Amino acid sequence: MKYHKDIFEVIFFARGGQGAKTTAEILAQSALFENKFVQAFPSFGPERSGAPTKTYLRISDSEIRTHEPVVDPDLVVVLDDTLLDSQEVAFNLDKNEFLIINTQMPEHKVREKMMERGGNFSGKIYPVDASGISMKIIGAPRPNTVILGKFVKVSGIVKLESVIEEFREIFEKKIGKEACDKNILAIEKAYDTI
Repeated sequence: MKYHKDIFEVIFFARGGQGAKTTAEILAQSALFENKFVQAFPSFGPERSGAPTKTYLRISDSEIRTHEPVVDPDLVVVLDDTLLDSQEVAFNLDKNEFLIINTQMPEHKVREKMMERGGNFSGKIYPVDASGISMKIIGAPRPNTVILGKFVKVSGIVKLESVIEEFREIFEKKIGKEACDKNILAIEKAYDTI
């Protein structure tokens, strides 16, 4: 996908503690590594585990001057499909834009659920069982890590190699080489599942 605006904008919908902020930061660092301009920042009320959160990400080839929340995203990432019951996740997404969602539901079920809330999104939905892939490969619930691979594949805005390099740089010392390798394998698995 080639982004159609000067600035590629993303909104991550998640619950507190699911790692959306970390995911946005890894993508921002990966874009920086590729000499792009970036912004990544969270938006939440009183932070508590499980509460709905939004995190914003901007990536551009030129300087980003705005500091406002993203209102017209090119891509939306939903880390928890239960948020479809309470959040308008596809607001301002058009038919040429994308939604990536961590779910076991097929695309048509996700669309039906969105329509129940009055949404009318006609763009492409990419469901990925990020939680399942995470449990199988990493052995822990880390859907935010897995979703990185799907994000790279769908958006094309950063390279998979940059994301893997950045992930290794940030986490290998923290979690060890073996755990880091498992996480990277999970990222690659999501990248390959379209």
